Amino acid sequence: MMDWIFVGLGLIILLLAGDVLVKGAVNLSLRMGIPALIVSLTIVAFGTSAPELLIAIQAVTEGAPGIAMGNVVGSNTANVLLVLGVPAIMTGLHSSECNTRKTYLYMILATLIFIGVCFAGPLTWMHGIGLLVVLAYILFDQAREANRHRKAGRDCAPCDELEELEGADENMPGWQIGLFLVLGLIGLPLGAELLVEGAVDIARDFGISETVIGLTLVAVGTSLPELATTVMAALRRQADVALGNVIGSNMFNLLAIIGIASLIGDIPVDPQFLKLDIWVMLAASLMLFPFVFLRWNITRAWGIFFCVLYVAYICAILS
Repeated sequence: MMDWIFVGLGLIILLLAGDVLVKGAVNLSLRMGIPALIVSLTIVAFGTSAPELLIAIQAVTEGAPGIAMGNVVGSNTANVLLVLGVPAIMTGLHSSECNTRKTYLYMILATLIFIGVCFAGPLTWMHGIGLLVVLAYILFDQAREANRHRKAGRDCAPCDELEELEGADENMPGWQIGLFLVLGLIGLPLGAELLVEGAVDIARDFGISETVIGLTLVAVGTSLPELATTVMAALRRQADVALGNVIGSNMFNLLAIIGIASLIGDIPVDPQFLKLDIWVMLAASLMLFPFVFLRWNITRAWGIFFCVLYVAYICAILS
């Protein structure tokens, strides 16, 4: 019972700490004069992936790398099938209005590179550096393209960009920024410690692998911020935010989370990953192709289909 309490408490602390860390870092960066564009591409992206990152580092250092791999692969699958499926059931997503083709192609490229690295596993610091180099190039290219659009007068005004930046509050006092940063930096490792310890003990008690725990319990838990974001975006009729959030999160999970974690220690690849899980992740990612390139809407019917597929996948790996 205590293990489940630790997991639940760890998830709550991770979600709250990640949120306050993003808010504190965003407002500190803007106060220091860093452009909102750069903040959104780096600090917000890394901040919202902080729970996954801390869990991956904690899992590797505690000798449970299966949780790190399972968390990333499971989160990417859940992000497509569950995180897009649930809001689609609620309101539908007008993805035909979105222009995420280039970012989507980057996500597919990151997925293929990750799969290739897995077959060359175990993942070492050399693989980690390679993944981070790919991420750095993508971020540089995205920043360059965004600046080009802005100069052409097709981007939003700076004030609008500031309003849309997650966690931005130009009236936030300095003491509150500092408090958010401290709470986030303390809460993230504490939440990760509780969650990983509880998840490892649960896996041992039920006689299942740490990888399966990472693919299911931990993956769904760390996907809750993305789910909350997409639900709110769907209610506000902002399909581009919902779709972009999932694509960006998946890309960061593969390149940043695994890249940094493999610098901490070697990450072995469970043979089961190579047989099923990474292919399910790739298939889920490819399912977005008609919605990105053919401008299909993600209707309620598609949302139900996505969720049914996800439930079937979870049942398959648990069995």
